[in-house]
Amino acid sequence: MKKLRITLASLFVFFSFGLTPVIGNGDKKMPTESTMTPAELQVLIDRLEEIKEMDKSSLTKAEKKDLRIELRDTKEEIKRNNGGVYLSVGALLLVIILLIILL
Repeated sequence: MKKLRITLASLFVFFSFGLTPVIGNGDKKMPTESTMTPAELQVLIDRLEEIKEMDKSSLTKAEKKDLRIELRDTKEEIKRNNGGVYLSVGALLLVIILLIILL
């Protein structure tokens, strides 16, 4: 009985740090490098600030919807062009363990 518990616990730990499945859309491929200059990126950020400060009470329903779509597209474009490095939990643990062993 004790071996079964240890085996189940080790399987749980093993599979909890595995890769998680990700469902991707084939039509939305993210570029690997930034294609925008810092000036173009600043224009997008300024537009976001302008939308946030805008008085939306006088807008019609269709105008608000268009504004939300523009806001969402602008945020996605900024995210695409910022780039970044992503590490999974398993990779992070592996790096920590290697550092402990080597040092």
